[in-house]
Amino acid sequence: MKDHLSRIVDKYPANIFKNRKEHIVLVDHDSENPQTITANTRTIPGIITSRGCCYAGCKGVVIGPIKDAITITHGPIGCGYYSWATRRNKARLEEGETDNYLNYCFSTDLQEGDIVFGGEKKLKRAIKEVVEIFHPQNIMICSTCPVGLIGDDINAVAAWAEQEFHIKVLAFSCEGYKGVTQSAGHHIANNGLIKNVVGTGNTVTGKYSVNLLGEYNIGGDSWEIERVLTRIGYEVVSVMTGNGSIAKIKNAHLANLNLVQCYRSINYIAEMIQTKYGTDWLKVNFIGVQSCIESLRDMARYFDDPVLIARTEEVIAEELDEIMPVINHYQPLCVGKTAALFVGGSRALHYQYLFQDLGMETVLAGFEFAHRDDYEGSEVIPFIKEDADSKNIETLHLEPDEKHYRLVLSREKYETLKKQIPLNYFGGMIKVMKNNSVVIDDINHYEIDEFLKLLKPDIFCAGIKEKYQIHKSGVFSKQLHSYDYTGPYAGFKGAAAFARDIALGLTAPVWNMIRPPWKTEPMLEGSLIKEVI
Repeated sequence: MKDHLSRIVDKYPANIFKNRKEHIVLVDHDSENPQTITANTRTIPGIITSRGCCYAGCKGVVIGPIKDAITITHGPIGCGYYSWATRRNKARLEEGETDNYLNYCFSTDLQEGDIVFGGEKKLKRAIKEVVEIFHPQNIMICSTCPVGLIGDDINAVAAWAEQEFHIKVLAFSCEGYKGVTQSAGHHIANNGLIKNVVGTGNTVTGKYSVNLLGEYNIGGDSWEIERVLTRIGYEVVSVMTGNGSIAKIKNAHLANLNLVQCYRSINYIAEMIQTKYGTDWLKVNFIGVQSCIESLRDMARYFDDPVLIARTEEVIAEELDEIMPVINHYQPLCVGKTAALFVGGSRALHYQYLFQDLGMETVLAGFEFAHRDDYEGSEVIPFIKEDADSKNIETLHLEPDEKHYRLVLSREKYETLKKQIPLNYFGGMIKVMKNNSVVIDDINHYEIDEFLKLLKPDIFCAGIKEKYQIHKSGVFSKQLHSYDYTGPYAGFKGAAAFARDIALGLTAPVWNMIRPPWKTEPMLEGSLIKEVI
């Protein structure tokens, strides 16, 4: 396999070869030293990458799903339009709520004249119009590339709007060119929420109160997770940010445990809440049957209540009774198949567990905007060197809050649990993948084609940019950024829905009707050494 990987990168020019070979790892758990990978570095110009920009990470991922805030994109219309509802973040009004703006797209629609003479006046007019028509309590301003280049001071405009209209107005300087991927936008959004929202509420929370972090309710995922948690007896104080609201996020500091689903997009605020308020975070995975069970049991271990532990097992048994007949029906169509995954966030890791539930093996996995700790685990963080692009993003230095800082666990109990559950720790993806499987960072279109030829996966789960390239190769592709208009896939019922969709996709006859070149032309390469007569 190493020879095959070498051939793929050998076709690059020397400087690109040197770069890309550091982004590809052939998993070898027998290696004497922990395997390392290069990540969170600039994409090589000219390569067709699947990454997004800083604005996409801030507005499109973290800030956009907040339902009781109007998010104004300050920039040309394209940025606002193409980040409008494309991730299928769902939201609905809960009891006592009145505001849900998720169906709307707000943009200042900057034109050439605005770029020349400045767009601050237009932004003020947009805020005034939004207030007059919708009367929101919260407005978010997200800036795009031209705004940063011309120097519009969106923070000053936000301060003006707060005084003028007596509402909360937050500004996020998330110009697309900041950082190297959308991960920079996640960081900026996390910083804004911890500085201006978390800690401003004073609701009363119960003993088993949790925040669900890094869950964006794509296709209704969050609702399914919350349903199970509520059945067991947990109180979900806030969700960041799928179906989330400022009204609830401001109380996040009062929960007793943070559950981290998408590590990459939300680990910043999980760490900052721990530093400022003392709240531990637990790495969970509600994608997959066995991973759901393990996460629920880890939560019960944290709270260490026999009644809660018993109730957890009771709910698990009831959920399994309902979904296993469905999964068992579709599983025979999936057993023995192979899968490749290239998705943002933690999904390329999470869905390996769900494929494993279906009897499928993951042969390749990678992330769009990962850092080294996403691959190698939290233990590598102290050894990651900060580069100029990382320094572009503000790092907050927080102190324990005098009023709200508290520890749920004793030091002795904490040290014991750390050995049993992923408490304030993420193990990364490399550790869970099998020997000779491929881990790849920031894959490009050329490499996708080459790995399709080499590994011949039965399914390649990715995003919308890669989906049709993969389909043209005669391989089924499931879009895991927005689920192709289906879902939810989280939780127990989500696993059953995923089993159905994957089985139907794998058995569709259309894949046999497509003939890419490598299915009709010889793939072996050779040379004549000696002619024997």
